[in-house]
Amino acid sequence: QVQLVESGGGVVQAGGSLRLSCAASGGTFSSYPMGWFRQAPGKQREFLAGISSSGYTTSYADSVKGRFAISRDNAKNTVYLEMNSLKPEDTAIYYCAVRRFGAIGWGTTSSYDYWGQGTQVTVSS
Repeated sequence: QVQLVESGGGVVQAGGSLRLSCAASGGTFSSYPMGWFRQAPGKQREFLAGISSSGYTTSYADSVKGRFAISRDNAKNTVYLEMNSLKPEDTAIYYCAVRRFGAIGWGTTSSYDYWGQGTQVTVSS
């Protein structure tokens, strides 16, 4: 019932910045807590950041705290991930996802019901 379309990925040098966007359709976007994850080759999907339906509450993984910022524009049905000071170890496929309203915890994939297709971010040294 919910479709997520991601954009903004690409190749960037270490120290650079990217802003990822995730546009949602179907359902009621303003009711959905949202999250960003990433997955590198050979590794499990990793939680990065989450944001409440209102946008007032955010949660970040230690690996990106202070460098990444999640935000949302409910009028545009879009969630963003601003990524700064990028490092080669940030190279991965980045996914946005819809968290179940009332689910416990931000950092586990089992709390999310819908996922985007993923967008590749490559950071060169």
